[in-house]
Amino acid sequence: MKRSLLIAVLCAAAAAVLLAQLPKGARPPGEDWVQLFNGKDLAGWNPVGKEEWTVADGVLIGRAVTKEYGYLETAKDYRNFQLSLKFKCIGTGNSGVYFHTRFKPGTADVSQGAQFEIDCTIGRHTGGVYGFGRAWIVWPAPENETVVRQNEWNEMLVTVNGNRYVSRLNGVPMIDFTDPRAPFLTGTIALQLHSGGEGHMQFRDIWVRELP
Repeated sequence: MKRSLLIAVLCAAAAAVLLAQLPKGARPPGEDWVQLFNGKDLAGWNPVGKEEWTVADGVLIGRAVTKEYGYLETAKDYRNFQLSLKFKCIGTGNSGVYFHTRFKPGTADVSQGAQFEIDCTIGRHTGGVYGFGRAWIVWPAPENETVVRQNEWNEMLVTVNGNRYVSRLNGVPMIDFTDPRAPFLTGTIALQLHSGGEGHMQFRDIWVRELP
C-alpha cells in the first residue's frame, strides 16, 4: 500500500513538473487536440470565393457551383501544427489542404501557401505537396499512389513544422520532406475546391494540434 502511494505521489509530482514547463497557454499532452470543425456549422471558418460550403449530418460539404476556385479558410493563423481529417471525393474534382495561406483581398487568388494534395484518382499524388508558385514540391513514392480510396472515407494526418512537411494517408506514410526554399512560415489553413466546376468534396472529424 505504501509503495502504491509513493508511486502515485511521484507521478503527480512528475505531472506537475511537466505542466510547469509548458509554454504559457499551452495544453498538456492528450488535451492539445482542438476540434476545428464542430459538425454543426461553419463557425471558425471563412468561405473564400463563390463555391458552396454547407453542413449536413455532421459532414462538411463543398460543392463547386462555378468554374472557379473556392476555399474554406480558418479564421486564425497556424504556424506549426498537425491536422487530422477524413475526406471523401464525390465526382471527379480534386481538393487539398492549404497551409501558411493568404489570399489577395476580395478574391480567391492565393497569394501565398501550398497544399497537401487530395485527389481520389489513382496517380494524382494525394498526400504530396504542391504550391508556393513552384508546382509540385514533393510527391509520394509510386507504390503509395494506390493508397487513396475512391468513393470511400479516407483518413489524412498532416504535419507542418517550420519547413518540414509530413503526411500520412489511411495509416500509410506518404511524404516526409524538409523544404530548403520554404518562403512562408505562417498563415491560415484552407480546404480547396479546384476550379473546373466538378469539385464536390466531403470532410469530417477535423482536428488540429498546434506544435511548439
